[in-house]
Amino acid sequence: MEIDNHMSMDKRLAELKERRQKIELGGGADKLAKHRSQGKLTARERIAALVDSNSFQETGLFAEHRAVLFGMAGKEAPADGVVTGAGTIGGRLIHLASQDFTVLGGSAGELHSTKVAEIMAQSLKTGTPFVFINDSGGARVQEGIDSLSGYGKVFHTNVMLSGAVPQISLICGPCAGGAAYSPALTDFVIQTRQAQMFITGPQVIKQVTGEQVTAEQLGGPDAHMVNSGVIHFIAENDEEAALLCQKLLSFLPSNNMEDPPVLASDGNVDPNPVLNDIVPDDPKQPYDVRDVILNVIDNADFLEVQSGFAPNIVIGFGRIVGRAVGIIANQPAYLAGVLDINASTKASRFIRFCNAFNIPLLTFVDVPGFLPGVQQEHGGIIRHGAKMLFAYSAATVPKLTVILRKSYGGAHLAMCAKDLGADRCFAWPTAEVAVMGAEGAVEIVFRKEIQEAQDKAARRKELIEEYRKVFANPYVAAGRRLVDDVIEPASTRFVIAQSLEYLNTKRELRPAKKHGLIPL
Repeated sequence: MEIDNHMSMDKRLAELKERRQKIELGGGADKLAKHRSQGKLTARERIAALVDSNSFQETGLFAEHRAVLFGMAGKEAPADGVVTGAGTIGGRLIHLASQDFTVLGGSAGELHSTKVAEIMAQSLKTGTPFVFINDSGGARVQEGIDSLSGYGKVFHTNVMLSGAVPQISLICGPCAGGAAYSPALTDFVIQTRQAQMFITGPQVIKQVTGEQVTAEQLGGPDAHMVNSGVIHFIAENDEEAALLCQKLLSFLPSNNMEDPPVLASDGNVDPNPVLNDIVPDDPKQPYDVRDVILNVIDNADFLEVQSGFAPNIVIGFGRIVGRAVGIIANQPAYLAGVLDINASTKASRFIRFCNAFNIPLLTFVDVPGFLPGVQQEHGGIIRHGAKMLFAYSAATVPKLTVILRKSYGGAHLAMCAKDLGADRCFAWPTAEVAVMGAEGAVEIVFRKEIQEAQDKAARRKELIEEYRKVFANPYVAAGRRLVDDVIEPASTRFVIAQSLEYLNTKRELRPAKKHGLIPL
């Protein structure tokens, strides 16, 4: 559209309105209609679903690419395929970018990525969360290395924001090639059922390896939740993705210099007798640790993170008398709650996020040890398990540990034992703190005595019972000051709430250094 420098103000305003309307249509009415027919919201509709009404302020609306090769000269790309700006969620400021698949397939060219990196920089300057809504076919091939340079700017800025402001990625369509690395650099990834995310697509995999796989099998939400652990939440559609993002942000501070929001609470910390009956009398019988969590936190409101990945450990956010806490808990209902490679990595990353953003850690322990086996050893369980030791030891936020039942061996330490810096360590009467379970310990300590016994089975049973009497309780550990108090399960909420109140002003100095070297 040519500009007439002699127009009246009315005509200029009319032209402005026309230009804005054209750009806001993205790839055009036909493409928008096709996009909606697939059950998806448009780039701007996703923003509208996420932020408070009339709060969005767009930047870079009139941005235009400068590419001229391969048919790009004069080719229209409204807003260069990405909507960027700022808005509020519940009155709290965020910055965001939303890719527009109706414009050149949402492909990321030089200007597209520059817009994203610039709005990310605004997020860092203002100390506010950044949300990136992904829906793109990948790099804009017509722009060659300029598109790669744009990706580099985004990745670098992701790292600059890391640990300073929360970063959340919403995957609402394709997220292919290098584009997938930006979400991987963010703190949380929410993927919709309609979306796929992968580095190399099915066609390339077939050409290189001969394997046949669909896009859904390769990079669908179930594949990433269960197998890769790349994503943290699955949303049924774009609207649910926006709601999940809103809820997640409600637990988080705007930046690392603030504390998480404290919500109004009735302050009720009365004993909850339900907790007295959750852990079975039989130490080998499983139970769902989420029943413990739901009966301790406010209003049974638990936002579980990565629920389908490494289910032998449960992580997520809850509140205690209005205060946000990050919760880590062994899950006896799956693999008896052992720590393995994936569980260690899952928990460690979450612990480090909470520590970066001043969120206290609440750990529920029922762990028989690390998962044995050649696959685990060769897969690096030593290295991955050490991440737990590192993450908890490095954390300076308030750390509260409640031992529910088993707490054995190195896994006892890895689940934030007193020696790893737990500020408070409580135990239920059902707690067992020991180097290992009674059966294994007896085989080592009393092997000769069992072998010499006339009735080996009977003698072994006697020794197991004897060992259990000594160690299958929390009082030996309490006597060594490794447990601060043995509490009635029903009083757990009160004890945790009181501890959080008393530790609210905790300060802990560490040696001056750039950063520790976690065993990645």
